[in-house]
Amino acid sequence: MDSERTNNLTALEERRRRVCPPRYVHTMDNFLRPLLHSSNKLFGPHLRPGMTVLDVGCGGGFASLGMARLVGENGRVIAADLQPEMLAMVKERAKEAGLTDRIAIHRCNAYQVGVREELDFAVAFWMVHEVQDLRAFFDEMFTLLKPGGRFFIAEPMFHVSRNDFKCLVEMAQDAGFTILDKPRVRISRAAVLVK
Repeated sequence: MDSERTNNLTALEERRRRVCPPRYVHTMDNFLRPLLHSSNKLFGPHLRPGMTVLDVGCGGGFASLGMARLVGENGRVIAADLQPEMLAMVKERAKEAGLTDRIAIHRCNAYQVGVREELDFAVAFWMVHEVQDLRAFFDEMFTLLKPGGRFFIAEPMFHVSRNDFKCLVEMAQDAGFTILDKPRVRISRAAVLVK
């Protein structure tokens, strides 16, 4: 790794913000969210019925619920988050939507996602900038995905600069990922990576 990139990563780590508190979830995860970030448009091209997928840093569950519909009755979504309050929101929303049989709740910790299933697809939507150990995170995600598995990353433009996002993607590449696509996602910087 060259010294400029090392300096950029160090600066990114120093600017890392705390994990988004549950009281702010409804600021973005509300009735307008599907208009801004359609699960069908974002994740549909990557998902098939019966897949096992991970929504890491699931927050209020907008991605978990959308992906649960896309993977169908034989699919499985693992909604993982650090905060029990977030997981409780996802559990309640899954119950209201009739999707509890497809969504498994998993509490991770600050240093490890800790799921054991082999994954077809994973999404980290607006959460990578909160990860404590980025290198370990990308290494773990690479290990969890099946060969050919895809990892969809989106980061908010208002928290993550173009240069910082480039550094995140390079770090994911260091873990073994290859860039498959750089989709346009509203108010976000995004990449789809493949194992």
